[in-house]
Amino acid sequence: MSTPRPVLVVDFGAQYAQLIARRVREARVYSEIVPHSMPVAEMLAKDPAAIILSGGPSSVYVPNAPQVDAGVFEAGVPVFGICYGFQAMAQALGGTVARTGNREYGGTPLRPRPDSGALLRDLPGDLPVWMSHGDCVTEAPPGFVVTAESAGAPVAAFEDPTGRRAGVQFHPEVGHTAHGQEMLTRFLHDIAGIEPTWTPENIIDEQVARIREQVGTKEVICGLSGGVDSAVAAALVHRAVGDQLTCVFVDHGLLRAGEAEQVEKDYVAATGIRLKVVDSADRFLTALAGVSDPERKRKIIGREFIRTFEAAARDIAAHGDVEFLVQGTLYPDVVESGGGAGTASIKSHHNVGGLPEDLGFSLVEPLRTLFKDEVRALGLQLGLPEAMVWRHPFPGPGLAIRIIGAVDRERLDVLRRADFIARQELSAAGLDRGVWQFPVVLLADVRSVGVQGDGRSYGHPVVLRPVSSEDAMTADWSRLPYDLIARISTRITNEVAEVNRVVLDVTSKPPGTIEWE
Repeated sequence: MSTPRPVLVVDFGAQYAQLIARRVREARVYSEIVPHSMPVAEMLAKDPAAIILSGGPSSVYVPNAPQVDAGVFEAGVPVFGICYGFQAMAQALGGTVARTGNREYGGTPLRPRPDSGALLRDLPGDLPVWMSHGDCVTEAPPGFVVTAESAGAPVAAFEDPTGRRAGVQFHPEVGHTAHGQEMLTRFLHDIAGIEPTWTPENIIDEQVARIREQVGTKEVICGLSGGVDSAVAAALVHRAVGDQLTCVFVDHGLLRAGEAEQVEKDYVAATGIRLKVVDSADRFLTALAGVSDPERKRKIIGREFIRTFEAAARDIAAHGDVEFLVQGTLYPDVVESGGGAGTASIKSHHNVGGLPEDLGFSLVEPLRTLFKDEVRALGLQLGLPEAMVWRHPFPGPGLAIRIIGAVDRERLDVLRRADFIARQELSAAGLDRGVWQFPVVLLADVRSVGVQGDGRSYGHPVVLRPVSSEDAMTADWSRLPYDLIARISTRITNEVAEVNRVVLDVTSKPPGTIEWE
């Protein structure tokens, strides 16, 4: 089975490009993000089912602003312009874009016209939408019908009823736009005529066929971390090639309470995968002794992981012809690691299992085109335990980067106990799935004065960092109930003697990051 024809999201530097791609997939249509610098011939070589032009920070009429090649519109491919993409589309097709002084940011009432087209048909008047523009389209291109306006945009939406093209000044992909997902779905299904066939079952069938074709009869290894990404990747490869796969679980001693047992028992019981466990806690902690600098910690952990994994791989290879390595790379990993034009490489520690090129394996990355929510749906479809599928993202270097200061067994024990209490209380409150991630951070190099048991204490502070996000590209702090935060704080200060203060991190991303180090 081949990959479906993609809907290409052309990224003009928008903060929402990934969100557009996600929303397209929520309409059960496959999508990919491509940079605006990609030549039209390369875009068309992908045989797109449709093209969506994203927003962006530029003005279309300033020098060197990103433009839309007219060839996009001459290929007969359905096109949808959003915000900057809407303006670039209008200008390329003969419309007019101007700075009128009527800027609109945030929630704005949209007024659909009587001829509201396929996109806005039968939707309410004064529809709340999310705007973010200083320029606007003042005249639609020839052949286009203006379907909506707003106070600051005389042309807030238009459609070409014969050419399967449409555009909007606002952002339908964000939750603040009422009926926004319905509008995107109408473009995909009604205007572009794309069938909604992108489902977990189809993804599994497609990837199983692809893995079998790639691997053949060769042996495969996978570095299993206990996280959902590597767990699902391994389960998918196991579905394809069975006992040709051996997983290696390196226990570096930096995991949270119960996680090593979950991998060794629950995962193997659910999948039947052959697992080689390497207990290397002593090795990692010896290498980390006295190291406080976070970047040095990451590099040490990465180096020791590689060496440990190499040794395990050699042992496995001694008994068979191992040519392939499975990695749980996801689509946001590709983007955040510099996979798009102008994309900064943000996460030097993202995948601690990132292995050197001279290791001698070809990569198998069955999740490379997927987002986290799609991976979780696959995991459930493959029969993985829910506790593993819904596990919060956890960094490859583990608790080492949640200890501010040097790492040792005693500090790890303190953090494990505090972290366990926070996770236990979050689960008891039924809020696990409402939080994207819940780092608990030990300020090991900081002590504060407290009063415990009618006496003066001098203990460590612990930071609670619950965040809400869709894909970790941006995040906001989770507004957990105060009584839940109070219970967590009381239990930690009562049950973890070394801690006498609990604080809450209320920083969004940006400007902060989810992890502290």
